[in-house]
Amino acid sequence: MSVSAVRAAVLATAMLGVGACATSENPNRSLVIASLEARSGSAVGGQLRISRNGKKIHLRATVTGLEPGSEHGFHIHDKGDCSAPDAASAGGHFNPGGSAHGRFGDAVHHGGDLPSLRADAKGVARADVDLSALQWEGAQGIKGRAIIVHGKPDDFTTQPSGNAGPRVACAVIG
Repeated sequence: MSVSAVRAAVLATAMLGVGACATSENPNRSLVIASLEARSGSAVGGQLRISRNGKKIHLRATVTGLEPGSEHGFHIHDKGDCSAPDAASAGGHFNPGGSAHGRFGDAVHHGGDLPSLRADAKGVARADVDLSALQWEGAQGIKGRAIIVHGKPDDFTTQPSGNAGPRVACAVIG
């Protein structure tokens, strides 16, 4: 392959990559990558990828350091503040509609209620969630809020938080 053909291939590949990134020409598209930080003395971590294309919002999460086979509550919290050692600085669940706490996808639930995380045999949990029912920005938006991994399963009934235990990891949605 000639040098000019290699350059053309590299340029074409680079141009394809630019199309997937948020740019000033397309303010309705963005990708936010946030790292989960361990809290409450845990070793839990991981990465969140939140993509937005117009009104469509999608969350992909990889959470590590969980007990193999365990289940964990997973929620968007009201404040984008993970500074407290126990992540209490993130406030309560994000609840723009003033609804009762419940199971993600049910008719009644907080906007911040997400599907539970289930760790595999290696202590890794993955989530792939459509958040298009929520808004991106403003008082009703998720941008600038926190996502919390809890230490216990969510019971989906205890108000207002599902009795999901300590906050073992926290990340801010950029």
